[in-house]
Amino acid sequence: MTDSQWRDLKYLIEGRSIGYQPAGFIIDSPWIPGWYGISVVDYYASDELWLKANLAAVSRFPDIWFLPGFWSEYGMCTEPSAFGSRMIFNEKSLPHAMKIIDDVAQAASLPQPDVRTDGLLPFMISRLRNNNAKIRDNGHEIRFAVSRGPLNIASFLMGTTEFMLALATDPDASHKLLRKITDFVCDWLSWQKECFPTIEGSLILDDLIGFVGVTEFDEFVTPYLRRIFSCLGSEVRFLHNDAEGLITAGKLNELNVNMFNFSFNHSMDNIRKLAGKDVVLVGNIPPRDVLADGSETDVENAVKKSCRELADHCAVIWSAGGGMPPGVKDKNIIAFKAAVEKYGDKIKL
Repeated sequence: MTDSQWRDLKYLIEGRSIGYQPAGFIIDSPWIPGWYGISVVDYYASDELWLKANLAAVSRFPDIWFLPGFWSEYGMCTEPSAFGSRMIFNEKSLPHAMKIIDDVAQAASLPQPDVRTDGLLPFMISRLRNNNAKIRDNGHEIRFAVSRGPLNIASFLMGTTEFMLALATDPDASHKLLRKITDFVCDWLSWQKECFPTIEGSLILDDLIGFVGVTEFDEFVTPYLRRIFSCLGSEVRFLHNDAEGLITAGKLNELNVNMFNFSFNHSMDNIRKLAGKDVVLVGNIPPRDVLADGSETDVENAVKKSCRELADHCAVIWSAGGGMPPGVKDKNIIAFKAAVEKYGDKIKL
């Protein structure tokens, strides 16, 4: 993000007016390689292509906030790789990590990763270090430390079904696994900030938190995410959960979260009531069915619907209800920005 974009984002967090309605998207490897015209593997393997693709996006759409911006990642393989997961990469589809334990009781045998040396993490840091000067020369800075969340990572390490069953059948072992992963996530965020002092924000992505009830959320989600969102003292504490998000929305204050991207299945008004007036909402049109597969008119109508769901347009970044999906064309991004300017009221404080 540019200095001015970052300044305005912090103003939103502080409850101050920025004088316009911002539009922004979470962008990473599901969208960028296809949009830029390269394979997924080339995007991951080539620092040069990674940089060119990201620079092309921010140059094409200078008024869009791309979050987190210049995200160095290897899809869902990123964090599991540090624990030793076997990684499967394909030219035209996103990579996936193979599970490495069959039973939650095996969590005790998992090594505690060294975030400086293990898995793909050194390559991610190296990519940013090698390209940081060029990123800065183009007016941007590395602003966010990023990680998947503890439940999300646990599901990669042992399988979603197996992990969800473990929460019910072996809570003690589940806590041991979640503590180990939380230690890792805090180490990983801290190492990113140590390497790049311009980092002032944390972005955590965890859809699995949307699959548990209130009691389970309080036991297995709140203590771990609260610790993660507190470990850096970040000014911007951004949570992505585009699964079921009503429980999450009501817990954001407990989690120490002040920015939330959520499912398009939830109305802006409903999430605002649950989250409170101070949390910056990031949403909320359907990513695949409208932003990727819809017409420009569909995009405009979806933005209009979202805008009309809120009486007060303070503390909003108009976006998709989830990350930028594959296949989104320039014309729909342009239509989205135009619709935000047309239907988004000026911020009233």
